[in-house]
Amino acid sequence: MITAQSSLFADCSVAVLGGTAGVGLETASQFAEQGARVVLLGRDRERGAAACEKIGLRAPLGDVRFIRVDATDPDDTVRAEQECRSVLGSIDVLVNTTGPSDHPRLLHTIPIQSVQQRINEIILPPLHMMFAALPEMRSRGSGSIINVASDAAKVATPGETLIGAAMAAIVMFSKAAALEAKRERVRINVLTPSLIADTPGAALIGSDPFSAKMFEKAIAMAHLGLVSPADLASMTLFLASPAASRITGQAISINGGISVG
Repeated sequence: MITAQSSLFADCSVAVLGGTAGVGLETASQFAEQGARVVLLGRDRERGAAACEKIGLRAPLGDVRFIRVDATDPDDTVRAEQECRSVLGSIDVLVNTTGPSDHPRLLHTIPIQSVQQRINEIILPPLHMMFAALPEMRSRGSGSIINVASDAAKVATPGETLIGAAMAAIVMFSKAAALEAKRERVRINVLTPSLIADTPGAALIGSDPFSAKMFEKAIAMAHLGLVSPADLASMTLFLASPAASRITGQAISINGGISVG
């Protein structure tokens, strides 16, 4: 947990993809509370405005704005990254928190026609944002990127065949990119949670009998407690902070003890 004074990130500019809800919203809020200037990136302007208002209540002196982007579209992603830099001056920290729009399903129940869409909606947003942000970070010689993926990337689970494959792609992309970018002092790390309480993802899982039953079993294994958005946000702030200046290329599980690996 970050316990430093509220000026810890006073000179820091942060962009959060998926920052209008769940882990992204909590992460953006904690950065704002610590003095960072924050841009929320998402598809829905109304949700963006509502998220900025929520963060403003927690950090009344914060500088928080919303920029609309469809990060599955490479051109729109490049445009949004440029707009972020025009607002912030630079992107010191990029956080990607997007995820699937559908609950876990057994492979034989997924129509082949929907496979590409389901894979793309998970993989493309964080990869596109990294592609867009890395050139300026590398030329500047500093930057931190934190992606939120899933333990499905590490632990094979029935119902998460496509999700696991897509999340594993994010993890490996992040690790390899971390090796390439370390010479320019850009750090890239990944968080791989399991179920996260009080998020749209948890609600999506709970809406389906199969996935709800699957995650009930997982929750029973979380003897350290079910993970909250605040848990993920606190680790994100640590990874972005000077205290983690020697950490890169790591995929860190925060899951209450559901699994190890």
